[in-house]
Amino acid sequence: MSTARQGPLLLGVRHHGPGSARAVRSALDAARPAAVLIEGPPEGDALLELAADPGMRPPVALLAHAADDPGRAAFWPLADFSPEWVAIRWAQEAGVPVRFMDLPAAHSLAAAGEPDADRPEPDAVRLDPLAVLAETAGYDDPERWWEDVVEHRGTGGAGEEALGAFEALGEAMGALRDTYGDGGHRRDLVREAYMRQRMRAARREFGDGYAVVCGAWHVPALRAKTTVAADKALLTGLPKVKVETTWVPWTHRRLARAGGYGAGITSPGWYAHLFSARDRPVERWLTKVAGLLREEDRQVSSAHVIEAVRLAGTLAAMRGRPLAGLTETLEAARAVMCDGSDVPLALIEDRLVVGDVLGEVPDSAPVVPLQRDLTRQQRSLRLKAEAQERELELDLRKDTDAAKSLLLHRLRLLGIGWGTPTASRSSTGTFRETWRLRWEPELSVRVAEAGIWGTTVLAAATAKAEADAAAAEELGEVTALAERCLLAGLSEALPAVLRALADRAALDTDVARLAKALPALARSLRYGDVRGTDATALGAVAAGLADRICVALPPACAAGLDADAAAELRGHVDGVHTAVGLLADADDGLRERWAAVLRTLSGRDTAPGVIRGRAARLLLDDGRLEAGETARLMGLALSPAAQPADAAGWIEGFAGGSSGGGTLLVHDDRLLGLIDSWLVGVPERAFTDVLPLLRRTFGAYEPGVKRTLGELVRRGPAASAGAARSVGDAPEGFAPDLDPERADAVTELVRMLLASPDGVAAA
Repeated sequence: MSTARQGPLLLGVRHHGPGSARAVRSALDAARPAAVLIEGPPEGDALLELAADPGMRPPVALLAHAADDPGRAAFWPLADFSPEWVAIRWAQEAGVPVRFMDLPAAHSLAAAGEPDADRPEPDAVRLDPLAVLAETAGYDDPERWWEDVVEHRGTGGAGEEALGAFEALGEAMGALRDTYGDGGHRRDLVREAYMRQRMRAARREFGDGYAVVCGAWHVPALRAKTTVAADKALLTGLPKVKVETTWVPWTHRRLARAGGYGAGITSPGWYAHLFSARDRPVERWLTKVAGLLREEDRQVSSAHVIEAVRLAGTLAAMRGRPLAGLTETLEAARAVMCDGSDVPLALIEDRLVVGDVLGEVPDSAPVVPLQRDLTRQQRSLRLKAEAQERELELDLRKDTDAAKSLLLHRLRLLGIGWGTPTASRSSTGTFRETWRLRWEPELSVRVAEAGIWGTTVLAAATAKAEADAAAAEELGEVTALAERCLLAGLSEALPAVLRALADRAALDTDVARLAKALPALARSLRYGDVRGTDATALGAVAAGLADRICVALPPACAAGLDADAAAELRGHVDGVHTAVGLLADADDGLRERWAAVLRTLSGRDTAPGVIRGRAARLLLDDGRLEAGETARLMGLALSPAAQPADAAGWIEGFAGGSSGGGTLLVHDDRLLGLIDSWLVGVPERAFTDVLPLLRRTFGAYEPGVKRTLGELVRRGPAASAGAARSVGDAPEGFAPDLDPERADAVTELVRMLLASPDGVAAA
């Protein structure tokens, strides 16, 4: 240590600042302290030696979580360009002790749930010291001020220059705290009291020959003359929990402020570049930009790079900056390489300014057994965790792809959302799966939380499924769980899930919930067959559920249903129809029983129009309803006696949605003519009420279908009438042949209207 310096060397830094990191290295090289204290939880001291492991590649984070509640956790991220990481590596290379000195995580995690843990005192101001210093210097952007004053100074050269910069920054922070106070946050005061205690312990061991690397804001408080008793008073009575710590991979994206980390930075990729590029940083950066744009098939030449470098330098000179910063380089890239477009510029900001770099942690780092099993499976399946989002196409007929699918489904059941199923662009078959993968650092916490269920992914997922089945209150929850168990291949959990499913299904009398549950069971049977899972018991439950729906659905479709309830039931009818198609192979009579239900619904006048129309359409599609009978049902539904809203509902049920109703109307003139004739006859006031429903029905058709229908209708009433007459040659409103039974049914009514028994014969 320098003999001119009094007390320990206090290096106040900006977290994740490459200029601070270079200055820390220069200052430590010049001072050669006997020990180094780092801002961080002391529980991590035992893990510091792993920083020298070849398998440790930043960005990484020290993770501390409560032993009995892994969800209560905190991270201390470190990157290559973090001053704290540089200090740790310097101490290890120099062979001197390095320790953490911040408030223990045992206290900070215990206090995290307290509502007043970090609430400022009345009238206290929580200021951004960099913003205040930047404003004082005449800057409107703190990031730009920091780049000019620190990042572009080249403080990695002379040690005395670096020491002088730290002295100046410490004095500036002291002036800020004298002017604005300490912010009134009790947690900061408690942290600084504990730091001073650690410094006293270091002084007893090393004298004043040690260095402290901490946030610049804390430097004045660590220099302050305080008593041991005062610091102990602040630390007395702090809550405490048992804590476990480890290293976990981190990402550049999570270092950004947008990622939610309080001490984050806006441009971690840019800062990593500044730290690694010892010379010509602007030229090297714009070369990276050109390489990225070329990968995206944009025409970028060496001349573009040269011109962009010149423009960035010119902009920096005009603005009085010592070196072109991120703002100038982005503006130059936009003007020269992106043709003034913000679209490729957004790509540059996402991939290079922020970036998707994911760190690595050596196998020797302590982890829960579940994490170790997950890591083993990731390696054996060659399923690498990556920070950048990517799509994974799986063919379940291949053993390796099927194993990947099982792992991802099991992790989802455990709440570890590494992969998200998505629609496949290449195939819709059941042998294909598409996943969108992205590993976020927080998933390490989810793995630790899931560790309470078992030591392997399979055992943990099985135990979690059984517990979820026991806790589920609604039938829909259990059916969804059964589907997830089959997708995840959890055959040992299925008995418990099926028992819960049978119990809930037996007690549930709501046909809507039963109808909502059946499609999931049918899909489960289908997927179970694809994966070779024995789902016989599940098939029995599904068949029993389908029979109960067939009995309960017609009475549930009563006339008293409002429009929303009728629309919901219509959706359930669709779902059950699809499910019956999947289950019919196992139960030959089920398809016939369901067809009988649809016939009942299609001809029941008391059922809402949307359900009657849907039932008729499903029967027509299955070949169980003749074209003439279909036209008859439509004629009845659209007769003048029918309420316009109910008739419009019938049309929506029959021709709406994605069922190809538009194509059917294009090729069947009779049905189109009936609808056209009804629509022309709707009274004006009623038309206003049914218009939104009709617009929703016909607006969903493909543009070509709508255009063709428009052409058919444009031909005029004659064409429509001709289409209507194609049902038969009788006058409008009459069937081609007399139905004696239907005619006799109205005899009494006609007699009453004419008020004369002889009038009927005369008529």
